Amino acid sequence: MTVQIEFWQLLSSLGGLLVAFLGFAYGAGRLLLSQVEDRLDQRFKAVEAAAGAVQQLERDFLAWKAELPIQYVRREDYVRNQTVIEAKLDALAVRIDNMKLREGKA
Repeated sequence: MTVQIEFWQLLSSLGGLLVAFLGFAYGAGRLLLSQVEDRLDQRFKAVEAAAGAVQQLERDFLAWKAELPIQYVRREDYVRNQTVIEAKLDALAVRIDNMKLREGKA
């Protein structure tokens, strides 16, 4: 048993298969590209949300930096102020001792 196919039938069958394959490839490509585009949109939305959070953190940090000099005293400043207070207390103690000595002699 032999199968005979004419050239035009073979050519039209191959052409039909080629068109079907190209149609399938085109549809699969469109589907793939639409999925990639959807995924990219999701990522961009996530990045935009993260950018908003980062901007809020930057604002909070700048506000904290503005309040920091009001609430923070440098160590050198504290030591200097403490030294002045102690010197005043020492001078007051000397005056009190002098007053006690004067009262004792008088």
